[in-house]
Amino acid sequence: MEIIKRKISFMGYETYYRSVGQRNEKAPLVLLHGGPGSSHNYFEVLDKLAEKDDRQIIMYDQLGCGNSSIPDDHPEFYTKETWVKELENLRERLHLHEIHLLGQSWGGMLAIIYMCDYHPAGIKSLILSSTLSSAKLWSKELHRMIKYLPVEEQAVIHRAEITHNFSDLDYQKANDHFMSQHIIKMTEDLPECVRREKIGGTVAYETAWGPNEYTPEGNLHDYEYTEQLSKIKVPTLITSGTDDLCSPYVAKTMYDRIPNSEWELFEHCGHMPFVQKTDEYIDLLKKWLDKND
Repeated sequence: MEIIKRKISFMGYETYYRSVGQRNEKAPLVLLHGGPGSSHNYFEVLDKLAEKDDRQIIMYDQLGCGNSSIPDDHPEFYTKETWVKELENLRERLHLHEIHLLGQSWGGMLAIIYMCDYHPAGIKSLILSSTLSSAKLWSKELHRMIKYLPVEEQAVIHRAEITHNFSDLDYQKANDHFMSQHIIKMTEDLPECVRREKIGGTVAYETAWGPNEYTPEGNLHDYEYTEQLSKIKVPTLITSGTDDLCSPYVAKTMYDRIPNSEWELFEHCGHMPFVQKTDEYIDLLKKWLDKND
């Protein structure tokens, strides 16, 4: 399996990308990672799709994290406009005229922004993985889910939001507990690429989103695309887990409004069904991509 790792120039900086498999008549699959600032690492579990479906897969680290440039001295770069330009730059430089596009978490938000605001040509299908169309709804749903935590953990999270002190150790433990319930529990049996330490990303995340998942106060605080979802005309697959930060209600909100969409809910999965049920997820992706080539 051919794996290429390179960097391309972007706005005076560099974007790192990783390509798996060879280009052929099938449209490549481009992957947009979460965060902002999470890096491509966990997407490496999908490498076997390149072999199973004989399809090129391209993942990259967005500006501000991973092996790409991290201009933390210029946090004003960390905006949706910059990250859309970076995606367009990647497509142009790698001659990605026709692609399937998969965005997970923040990457799904980026895909929605791209589709609704920029109306790009050459997108054969869209896969929205554990993502959202509304920052307000996301915050509301996560605060509902926080109420299932022990009372004392609820209290320290509430106090942190009131005081805006997110450095308190009790808060950090409560937040870690919440995230482990709804993202993924880090265990030694997980693939190395999932356990691998991520590079940077904190400034990008806090600048664009906020101090945690349920307090969107960065420059994406007004991310509200639910009523624009009908602009997405390409076939769209929505995937999420029953225990996901992307609650079934959040997923259904998108499914109800995107024409020609399908929704697959993965049982006993959090924010990364493609990690927790990799083979099942790859089988689903293969069928979807082949159907929409």
